[in-house]
Amino acid sequence: MRLYHIGFEEIRIPDVHYGRKNADFGQGFYLTDDKEFSYRWAKEKKGVDTILNIYELKLDGLTVRELKRDMNWTEYIYQNRTKIEDKYAEDVIIGPIANDIIYVMGITTSGMIPRDIAMSLLLIGPEYKQIVLKTEKAVGNLKWISSEVLSKDTLEKYHSKMQVEEEAYQELFSSELERMLD
Repeated sequence: MRLYHIGFEEIRIPDVHYGRKNADFGQGFYLTDDKEFSYRWAKEKKGVDTILNIYELKLDGLTVRELKRDMNWTEYIYQNRTKIEDKYAEDVIIGPIANDIIYVMGITTSGMIPRDIAMSLLLIGPEYKQIVLKTEKAVGNLKWISSEVLSKDTLEKYHSKMQVEEEAYQELFSSELERMLD
């Protein structure tokens, strides 16, 4: 499986214990199998290169949980985002990336709308896949292939695409929220 990770450094051996514990699928090393999405996800930092790391992952001998975009998935994300202990013990978790989780989690935890409505808002918008390595065993099956530095032109091109997509998502989010609250 060819995978990609975007960041500000070349990462030949990832650390599954580095990073946020309250990410979609909890703490782990996050990748995607969609190179173009990696470009869209890329950030810029003044004076630092944006680097795309390219890997191969062999799933042989690993436990894998594949999640679908449904209410079980939204509950798992909610659990991780609110720092409840991770309920899964698999080496690798594969599933959709939550769209605009900050709004949904803010709405959910504020009590502005019922939790079930807020959680159903995670089911709208574009769907991109993430692959999360949760254990050292999974990292052992990951082989770093190469890296590439993204040019300023590439970053600008994909930031423009992401902005258009984000505006469409915001419109959809607003109309769905209105419909659900009626």
